[in-house]
Amino acid sequence: MSTSGLARAIVSVADLDTALRFYRDVLALPVGTRTTDVVFLPVPGGTELMLHERPSQPSAAGVALSFAVDDVDATTDAAVSAGCGVLDAPADQPWGERQAVLTDPDGHVVCLVTRR
Repeated sequence: MSTSGLARAIVSVADLDTALRFYRDVLALPVGTRTTDVVFLPVPGGTELMLHERPSQPSAAGVALSFAVDDVDATTDAAVSAGCGVLDAPADQPWGERQAVLTDPDGHVVCLVTRR
């Protein structure tokens, strides 16, 4: 048996509409199926992001999502306007990316990266 890929990342959120202001409006992920407490957002490359409205405990020690974006600086500014916090401002990294580390509106750690 083997794994054929990452099918889905699930993020617990307090409010779907608030979360969508970041994941849909800032990151431009399209909305697929939506139910009362779940939204599926297809991610280029075949993985999907599922936002699940339920209680959560964000932690900087947990798993962080990393999204490739065209412009880390502009996306960071838009994310802050959508209710995100900044842990690490955009900066060039020694591994060849420009990266910002944010918290989404629920406090989950999210990285934005652009390859240099």
